[in-house]
Amino acid sequence: MSAQPFKKDTPTGPFRYSATPGFDEIHILWISEGMSCDGDSVSVTNGSSPSIEDVVNGLIPQVPSKVHLHNKVLSPTLGGYEFQRPFFEAVEDSLDAPFIFVVEGSIPNEKINGEGYWTSFGNDPETGDPLTLNWWIDRLAPRAWAVVAAGTCATYGGIHAMAGNPTGCMGLADYLGWDFRSAGGLPIVNVPGCPVQPDNMMETLLWALQQAAGNAPVIPLDEALRPQWLFGKTVHEGCSRAGYYEQADFAQDYNSPKCQVKIGCWGPVVNCNVTKRGWQDGTGGCPNVGGICIACTMPGFPDKNMPFMDEPTGGSLSSKLIKPYGSFIRRARSITNHGLNQEPKWRHNRPKLTTGTDPRWGQRGQRS
Repeated sequence: MSAQPFKKDTPTGPFRYSATPGFDEIHILWISEGMSCDGDSVSVTNGSSPSIEDVVNGLIPQVPSKVHLHNKVLSPTLGGYEFQRPFFEAVEDSLDAPFIFVVEGSIPNEKINGEGYWTSFGNDPETGDPLTLNWWIDRLAPRAWAVVAAGTCATYGGIHAMAGNPTGCMGLADYLGWDFRSAGGLPIVNVPGCPVQPDNMMETLLWALQQAAGNAPVIPLDEALRPQWLFGKTVHEGCSRAGYYEQADFAQDYNSPKCQVKIGCWGPVVNCNVTKRGWQDGTGGCPNVGGICIACTMPGFPDKNMPFMDEPTGGSLSSKLIKPYGSFIRRARSITNHGLNQEPKWRHNRPKLTTGTDPRWGQRGQRS
């Protein structure tokens, strides 16, 4: 499919894209200057479904033939203005192709920064003044074909937005508005995780790129703007320890393979697929390797999940309610398990057939 033209409303206005895109070339402008540790950028290097290398090297079908990634951690271009050139061109509406805008890190409130600033991405080439993250978001988000928030800090504020913080940090949807729509008419796409699970992020980018090429429908999101197919189930529903919960058989320390609810796991009420998907190539994932789920993919994290490693709010009641049922089920199953571990009585080497067979010929005429 040939690339569709994109144009500006005015010399300084945002791009307006075709409702049915078919771009042959696209940029990914990824800013990680939010309040964060760049962990999401590092995490993405572990992705394999697909890998970031396969995407930018044109090895993935049904996406734009040229995908240009601009990320300070992953870009081959050294720092300085040369690295930032595509970002400035996007602000000036002179970038040579549409772009997906990816934001990593919490968004601070620069309206309360006093005489300084909280975080910046480079400097104004003319004045030398720092350009804040908010300055970039204000200019790039409305011009982007799609906007993606990578990691819990960018999606919902994360650790930096917890009670008592001095920066007034928030998630991207809190800053832009939950009803925000990009130049492509799309809502913000939130991919939470602390850091983001690498294949979750890459699979989401892949969907967005396939949609940009005209080969996929609009990405389906839940009410928290997360991809539905990735965050539609709870940690508990995919957890290998879930059977122990059903039997009210709970771990008392971190050396146990049993359900970890009583030592702080929030898995039964958290939307995340890490127990199913693992962390890298199907391996790892918090409860899979003995770690509790601390609900890092949820909008209420971390304030509504603290203190960590204590039994979750409501967990005590639910575990008490399930205890009599679980105890009965565990006992009943142990009896059945014992029976299944015994061989049938007709398996023997005595001179008499006791299997209960009733032959239709041969010995039938010998019966009295």
